[in-house]
Amino acid sequence: MSALLASHSLVMEIIMIVITGIRTGISQGAEAATEKAIAELGVKQNCVKNSYIIKASVDARRRTNISMVYSVGLELTCNEEDAVKAANKPTVTLRSSLQTPLKLGTQKLNSRPVIVGFGPAGMFAGLLLAQNGYQPIILERGSDVDARVKAVEGFWNAAKLDTSTNVQFGEGGAGTFSDGKLTTRINDSHCDYVLRQFVRFGAPHEILYKAKPHVGTDLLRGIVKAIRQEIISLGGDIRFCSKLDNFNISEGRLRSIASGDETLRAQVLVLAVGHSARDTFELLLKKQLAMAVKPFSVGVRIEHLQSDIDQGLFGEFAGHPALGKGEYQLSHRRGDRAVYTFCMCPGGTVVPSASEQNSVVVNGMSEYARDQVNANSALVVSVDSRDFGENPLDAINFQRKLEHAAFVAGGSNYKAPAQTVGDFLKGRTGLNLGKVHPSYSIGTKAANMLDLFPQQITDMMRLGLLVFDSKIKGFAAHDAVLTGVETRTSSPVRILRNEHGESISAEGLYPCGEGAGYAGGIMSAAVDGLRIAESIMQKYAPLG
Repeated sequence: MSALLASHSLVMEIIMIVITGIRTGISQGAEAATEKAIAELGVKQNCVKNSYIIKASVDARRRTNISMVYSVGLELTCNEEDAVKAANKPTVTLRSSLQTPLKLGTQKLNSRPVIVGFGPAGMFAGLLLAQNGYQPIILERGSDVDARVKAVEGFWNAAKLDTSTNVQFGEGGAGTFSDGKLTTRINDSHCDYVLRQFVRFGAPHEILYKAKPHVGTDLLRGIVKAIRQEIISLGGDIRFCSKLDNFNISEGRLRSIASGDETLRAQVLVLAVGHSARDTFELLLKKQLAMAVKPFSVGVRIEHLQSDIDQGLFGEFAGHPALGKGEYQLSHRRGDRAVYTFCMCPGGTVVPSASEQNSVVVNGMSEYARDQVNANSALVVSVDSRDFGENPLDAINFQRKLEHAAFVAGGSNYKAPAQTVGDFLKGRTGLNLGKVHPSYSIGTKAANMLDLFPQQITDMMRLGLLVFDSKIKGFAAHDAVLTGVETRTSSPVRILRNEHGESISAEGLYPCGEGAGYAGGIMSAAVDGLRIAESIMQKYAPLG
C-alpha cells in the first residue's frame, strides 16, 4: 500500500492493539463490544486513548442464538507492546500503520497518460495518478452519471435502448447500477484506501468496519460524480461519449490512439474497458494483442420475498434492526462444474441491462435502504472453453447467442423470459405467479429456461436449487421467479499482461480491471486500478 501515500508529504505512524473474536448479543451494540475488548486486554479504562470498531459481522449459523462478532482496535496511553505481551492471547495482536511513500520513477512522459473506461478500475487509477501529478486523460464511451440515469430510465420505462449509455456503459461503470457491494475475497491493503476514499467522497462511515459493506446505487451516483470532480480539480481531463476507436503500435510500443476524429499521442494507455466492451475486444484481436478466453458464468436472476429470505436466515430474529436485510452466498460443485449465487441484492430489483440491440440481459440492483419487497441474486453456472471454444470471439458469441435467444423468448420487445421455480423443476413452460412478482420493469413473458440454455447448465441450475433449498428453507419455493438471462457475471476474455501490468504484446499498454480479466466486482476492480497506477508511477516521473 506504500504508493497510496505518495501524495502526502507527512507519513504518520499509528500503533493500535487489535482484539478479535469479541462476541455480543445482537441488541448490545458496539459499546458493549469495546468494553469486552478492554476487559479481554486486561487494562483499565483510563489507559485507553482511542477505540475503533474495525470489523463487525453477524454470526447466524445458529438461528436460535444469533450474535454479533467484532474486531476492536485500541490505542493506549501506556506501552501497547507491553500490554500485548501481558495479555498473551492469540486474539490480541499489535498493528502498526507505518508505511513508506513510493519512490516515483524518473523516465519522462512525452504525453499525458490515457485511461479508457471510467468504471471502478479506471476511476481509481485516474484518481491516484491525478493525486500524484500525472494529469490523466480519461475516455468514457458513455455519458456522465446524470445523463446516464436519464438514458437508463428511458430504457427501463419505454424499452428505448441507447447502446452507448446504459447499465453497462457510462460514468461509474456497471457497478453504478448494482447493490454497490464493497466486499471482496482478495486480501490486499489497497482495500483500505478504496474504502476510505469512498467515505471521503460521500459513503457512510460504516463501510469501514462492516463485514459486508454496501453503498447502494443511489449513493454511488453521487460518489462517482465527486471523484470525477476531484480528478478534474487536480488537472485530469474526463471526456464522456468518447470511445477508443484505434491505436497505433510501432516497434513493440504504443505510439498513439484515436477517439472519434481526434488522434492523441500516447505513451501510456490503461485499458479499463469493462466486461461488456465487445467491440474493443474485437479491436484488440484485430491488432493481434495477446488474449485468451477465461471461465465465466451464465444463468438467471432468482427472486424471493425479502421477508422469506430474512425468515430463512434469521428465524425468530428476522426483522431485528441490528441484522439488517438478510444476505446469502451459496455454492455447490459437481465434478468440474459449479453452480452458485452471485451479486445478491437484498430489497432490490431485477434490472434490464442490455448494451446491444435485440438482446436481453438481466442484472440486480438495490438502493442503500434495500427497501423493496423482493430479494434477488444471480443463480449461475460456470462455463469454460468446453462450452464455447478457445477463441475469445467464440466466448463473446456464446454470450450473444444466449442474449438474443432471451430477446426472442421474451417477445422481441426487450421483455424478459421468466419462469417460476416450480415450473422449471417440472420442465414445463410457466409463470404461474404466487406471492412473488417479477420486478423486471419492461415486463416478462412466460418461457422455459430449458429452451434457452444447454442442458449441462439447466441440470446444474436444478441441482443448485435443490441443494440451496436445504440451506435456506424456501429457496426452491414453487413461486420463486427466474428471469433470464444473466450473462455478464465477468469478462469472457483476459488481455494478457506481464508482472509490471503491461500487455505482453506492447509496451505502454496496461490491461486493467474486470474487462481485462483481472477483477470481479467494484472492490477488486478498484484495487487493480490502483496497482496499475502504481506501476506507471514507479516507472515514470509526474508531469512538470
